[in-house]
Amino acid sequence: MKQLVSIISYLEGISALCLFAVAMPMKYIGGDPELVSIVGAIHGGLFVAFMAILLIGMNKHWNRTALFHGFVAAVVPAGPFLFDGMLISGEYDIKSK
Repeated sequence: MKQLVSIISYLEGISALCLFAVAMPMKYIGGDPELVSIVGAIHGGLFVAFMAILLIGMNKHWNRTALFHGFVAAVVPAGPFLFDGMLISGEYDIKSK
């Protein structure tokens, strides 16, 4: 499950950076809004998939804090990369009793 979250978080982070660094300048500087539509849709789908996989893993693999921090990380540019490191470190793991 952690590997799937890592893959989706990296893809979501990369899509956000592509949207902000490539597609939006093409729209506002170059006058071509088509790329924003494509990259924006991909980014939106990856955001929803990232939130869904965190929600599915909550209370099974991670605590509720992981969902909150994951949402904040997904909204902040480059946040998914930092969140992935925290998730892999076991910071959000549910402790076995």
